[in-house]
Amino acid sequence: MKRLRHYLFVRHGHNWKLLLRFGLVGGSGVLVNMFVLILLNKFGADAHAVAIDLPLTDFNIRWYHVFSTIAFLVANLWNFQLNRWWTFKSSDHASWWKEYLPFLAVGLMALVANLGILTLLLHPNSPVALSTSFFDDSTGFRTRLYWAQLIAIAFVTPLSFLLNKVWTFSAVRGRDKQQSTSPKEPVSSGQ
Repeated sequence: MKRLRHYLFVRHGHNWKLLLRFGLVGGSGVLVNMFVLILLNKFGADAHAVAIDLPLTDFNIRWYHVFSTIAFLVANLWNFQLNRWWTFKSSDHASWWKEYLPFLAVGLMALVANLGILTLLLHPNSPVALSTSFFDDSTGFRTRLYWAQLIAIAFVTPLSFLLNKVWTFSAVRGRDKQQSTSPKEPVSSGQ
């Protein structure tokens, strides 16, 4: 038991610190996402109105899709920058774009899932649509869009974490491993 405690809390203590920081950054990202979404909902077009009619289909993009996408982009940038600067302190390891593009790519995959969940929760003909009898948009706490966004974030977060762990950050681990196993040049004796 003592060895397990040592292994978990002493040997991997730094990882626990990183996990805590990563969680705090993620929590702040949810707040940023919701703040942007609320602002856009308050001052933008009617969230349930059609933003773009998709020609030759019965489908369209609603303003809540646009609002959610903008909120995602702002929160994604926020999370990346805070993780880069504070959590992982990686700002001097690679160029900003080189680190951000894989992070954004994973985020965009998660955004597609998020938009699908939003549509399922907000479309009036969906079998899992949030009830308008309770979520009647009369107050902020009863606004369907806000609850749908929070539910979508809760479902998409594990997917985003898994994709980042397996793809985005595995490239960094692979590069570090390759550098540590590459043969070193012999040191000359000066003769």
